[in-house]
Amino acid sequence: MEGFEAPKLDQSLENQRGQRMAVFVFVLILVLLIVAGIFAVSYLLQPDAPTETLRDIFIILLTFEFMLLGFALVILLIQLARLINLLQNEIQPILESTSEAANTLRGTADFLSRNLVSPVLRVNSTIAAIRRAADMLNFGRRK
Repeated sequence: MEGFEAPKLDQSLENQRGQRMAVFVFVLILVLLIVAGIFAVSYLLQPDAPTETLRDIFIILLTFEFMLLGFALVILLIQLARLINLLQNEIQPILESTSEAANTLRGTADFLSRNLVSPVLRVNSTIAAIRRAADMLNFGRRK
C-alpha cells in the first residue's frame, strides 16, 4: 500500500504523557525519601545506634555543601558583574545609537513632508481646482 502513512500521535498528547510521567517519577521519589527518612529516624532512636558517628558525618557533609554553595555564590557574583559591565559598556551605546538613528529618521521624514510632499499636494490640489473650474465653465468639453 503506497502512500499510506500510519497516523502520528499529536505532539501535545506526547507532551502531556511526558509531563504526567515526570510528575509520577517526582512523586515516587518523594514518597521513597519520606519512607527512607522514617526508617532512618526509627533506626537512630534505638539505644545501640551509632548516632554520634552519623551526626559527625552529616556535619562534614553539610560543611562541604556550604563550601560548594559559597563557591557557587562567588561565581554568581562574578557573572552578575560581567552582565552589568556588558549592559553598561556594550548595550547602552547600541541603544543610544538606535535612538539617534530614530531621531534622524524622524527629522528626515519631517523635512521631506515640509519640502516635498506639501508642495506636491498644493500643486495637485491647485491643478484639480483648475480642472474642476474648467469643467464647470465647459471649457475643454467637446460635443
